[in-house]
Amino acid sequence: MKANSTSKEPQKYGKLITLVSIVVPVLVAVLFTIRIPNVTSLDFLPPIYAAINALTAVILIVAYIAIRNKKIKLHESLMKIAIGLSLVFLAMYVAYHMTSDSTKYGGQGIISYVYYFILISHILLSIGIIPMVLVTYVRAISKRFIDHKKIAVITFPIWLYIAITGVIVYLMISPYY
Repeated sequence: MKANSTSKEPQKYGKLITLVSIVVPVLVAVLFTIRIPNVTSLDFLPPIYAAINALTAVILIVAYIAIRNKKIKLHESLMKIAIGLSLVFLAMYVAYHMTSDSTKYGGQGIISYVYYFILISHILLSIGIIPMVLVTYVRAISKRFIDHKKIAVITFPIWLYIAITGVIVYLMISPYY
């Protein structure tokens, strides 16, 4: 492990992290408003991307256990899989919304407040997690493990929350598809 710590990301990564952290949410928001005409709805995707969220949550937990047990290679592999799954989720999510109208939540009363709290926190944190995951990953591949750990202890629970709440949002809205 590298003992010394620096406060800035290597410049080449810093600019890329900033660019990706801005472009991805903006692109998703723009694509979310576009409907591809004369295409069959990809309405089979929501349970698949909910399952991907669930799998991501499991992988994050197993990766955490792996690093706590000093299984560094396993941890590294699992984290790459978690990032890959997140990218697959994002592609499916955008594809679904480009071919289907958004489903309105039909619950009423206190449960609707719970649903919207979970949904809004999930969306906002999913935007904020992008730079956090990227910085955490760059610090690991740069072998800046002290700095990596400092942000990973923040990134991990937020990313796990996003993965779990993605499943909860799906389960809560699925009766209304």
